[in-house]
Amino acid sequence: MEVAHDTAEILNRLQNREVDIATMQLPSSSGTIRCENGWLVHQEAPQLAQSINDWYSPELVQQFKNRPKTTVAVQRQARPVMLNASTGQICQYDALLQRHAAAIGWDWRLLAAQCYQESAFDPRAISWAGAQGLMQIMPGTAAHLGVTGNIFDPETNIEASVRYLKELNQTFADIPGQSSRIPFILAAYNGGVNHVRDAMALARKHGQNEKAWRDVEPYILHLSEPQYYRDPVVTSGYLRGSETYGYVRNIMDRWGQYCGQARNYSKASTPQPSKHSKHPTQVQRPDLLNGLNDKPAPTPTDSV
Repeated sequence: MEVAHDTAEILNRLQNREVDIATMQLPSSSGTIRCENGWLVHQEAPQLAQSINDWYSPELVQQFKNRPKTTVAVQRQARPVMLNASTGQICQYDALLQRHAAAIGWDWRLLAAQCYQESAFDPRAISWAGAQGLMQIMPGTAAHLGVTGNIFDPETNIEASVRYLKELNQTFADIPGQSSRIPFILAAYNGGVNHVRDAMALARKHGQNEKAWRDVEPYILHLSEPQYYRDPVVTSGYLRGSETYGYVRNIMDRWGQYCGQARNYSKASTPQPSKHSKHPTQVQRPDLLNGLNDKPAPTPTDSV
């Protein structure tokens, strides 16, 4: 199931056959069939409409009405991007980030950049999807990781996220080099492993290097387009690619900024800023990360 930004997007995707069913009451629109419960399907799917009418019975409606009502709200209190630039303090959780980043060999400032992207350093943050805490851990992920403590506790949350990042690092062990692996790990943390693998498969199909992020990220974007997410090599379908694409770029941008303002207290193996850089706020990253922030990604021209 996908969530659209507004009614116009729902109708557009329905009319373009990008989705099969719009499960909310909408005004009638050309190119659609209205089911008895108010849902819309494409006009070329009358059998689907009939199946919905047969399934969505008064008994089923009553069953749902009898369920306890729950409300999911987005809760987030944004903190400054940098708590104290003069002293190099990023946030009040610097010590926790430094300690746990060492467990995966990451520059702690990279983990801090991800933390800001996830929750803006708010330990009580809750997303519309139910992700919780500083690193926005989903309840299912917490259960998978065996987290038994309070997920809103900053250390518990950061520790859980690092354990998950370590899993993702192992999942993408086929990407040579830790620094090369970072954007793949970040993308999977946000969009899911299977969607990242789909983008890699599309890159490979179109003659690109599936293990180089600059070749894969355009296909992350294209996974929101029917001609790509319906490709036979794609196994997990639609992804709101712009979200994952922006997630990775924002974190890499902020990491570069933090590297120019906060000291590195760990012996991480992730890339460090050049001591002789004329631009101290820019991180001198390997070639595969260079250009991530200063020019748009290439757009594939291959036919599909």
